Amino acid sequence: MKKSTIAYRVFGYNSPIGPLYCVFENTALIELAINEKPVFISELPESVPTLNNSFKAELDAYFKGELKEFAQKVKFASGTPFEQRIWRMLRKVPYGETRSYKWIAGRVGSPGAMRAVGQALGKNPLPIIVPCHRIIAADGSIGGFSSGVEAKRWLLEHEKTNKE
Repeated sequence: MKKSTIAYRVFGYNSPIGPLYCVFENTALIELAINEKPVFISELPESVPTLNNSFKAELDAYFKGELKEFAQKVKFASGTPFEQRIWRMLRKVPYGETRSYKWIAGRVGSPGAMRAVGQALGKNPLPIIVPCHRIIAADGSIGGFSSGVEAKRWLLEHEKTNKE
């Protein structure tokens, strides 16, 4: 029986919120790290090649305010079943809008699990693509973001400005 080979590739992309490191398993995006080395890859070469495909075009369009939803195939290579349910639910939050941690908890069938939702969002391997930045506290405060609150503010303002 022939074993399948998994090819991991890491590409760099310069964005307005800092460098993005995009990790692919074959054709699926499995991690997008902002400003720091990806968790999934133990070592990065000195020079990370620039992303050069349709996903780069999607990122370009997103940061220009022209793309509202990503078509790039993604795969959750990490996370518990609960975390993955939360991450899938994030894709239902429309561009330019926000929802609360409580809203997400209710939608995944755990209405009292706001803290667990916050912890799962902090582990989201695909920020921006799986838009955890769109989740804020019920009182309207911004909450946290794995890549820093300033990046979250930038993303929220960017989407709000380009919503139409």
